[in-house]
Amino acid sequence: MSELRGPVRIVGTGLIGTSIGLALARLGVVVELVDANPDSALMAERIGAGSRLVQIEPQLVVVAVPPDHVGAVIAEQLEQTDAIVTDAASVKSKPLADARKLTTDLSRYVGSHPMAGSERNGPLAGRADLFDGATWAITPHETSAADAVELVRRLAEASGARTVELSVEDHDLAVARVSHLPHLMSALAAGTLADAPSSHLQLSGQGVRDVTRIAAGDPKLWTQIVSANSTALTGLLEQIRGELDRVLVALGKEEAGEELTSILGQGVSGAVRVPGKHGTPHIDLVTVLVTIPDRPGQLARLFADAAESGANVEDLRIDHSPGRPVGEVELAVKPGSVDQLVDVLTERGWVVHR
Repeated sequence: MSELRGPVRIVGTGLIGTSIGLALARLGVVVELVDANPDSALMAERIGAGSRLVQIEPQLVVVAVPPDHVGAVIAEQLEQTDAIVTDAASVKSKPLADARKLTTDLSRYVGSHPMAGSERNGPLAGRADLFDGATWAITPHETSAADAVELVRRLAEASGARTVELSVEDHDLAVARVSHLPHLMSALAAGTLADAPSSHLQLSGQGVRDVTRIAAGDPKLWTQIVSANSTALTGLLEQIRGELDRVLVALGKEEAGEELTSILGQGVSGAVRVPGKHGTPHIDLVTVLVTIPDRPGQLARLFADAAESGANVEDLRIDHSPGRPVGEVELAVKPGSVDQLVDVLTERGWVVHR
């Protein structure tokens, strides 16, 4: 029963649902696409995420609809099929509570949450490799059947993800910390720019782009997400409010240095705990700055030259302010690779800073 044979019914053909369909299609698993918007399902079908016309009873149902509707669709699928049912919502407590109000037997339901996404949405944003190397949380509740948990694990692994099992409550607190709170902080920072003078915005650099990037997410969708996780978020926001009060008090003092240093140091302590790529422990990397002309083909040439050095680029960032004839590429590499990378790039004519 725990072998993922298919068919898999995906209810909701947005970014996540379509990407799951595309990932399963790589393995030849039959996927049925269902969406209240027929145009969305048709588009997902056209790009290869599955078919709208599968007539076989599904082995597994994946609910990938907006957060406010997840619980009702879970209950509906449990009542209408004999399939195991999971969902991809970013909050687990509310869908579980909503489903409990509508159906009595939840043994075939196991919550899950692929930790991957984009500011883009809709089926055309879907990618078969969206979950490759990503973390996929599995959140059984107290009556989830063991074979249901295992089948959902097989789904995540088939999609290219690595799994972590959490309780429903732990999951919601975790995503409040690593996803929902950062989104709110980004939105608040970006909001201060909405009526800023254009002369201020002309000073924008990579820092403000980094902080505000995720604020571009769909406000209606994010309203549903943060509202559904209000309990976990409230506690964290109260903690943040306390820290903001500390900053305000410190700024009001003539000698604010020690207090501000303590607050900023706590930020550094938290930042270094963020795992590296593929969930590996945090690694202290060295950043090499390369000035790059704003001409076609220059990035490709830089990456080819970096590869020739033998250094593995662990991360990168591009800073290109509008109007400048050049940009800067930050290549993050392990300390042992720095000298070789700098030597090769310099030999090939790049302007390099360490």
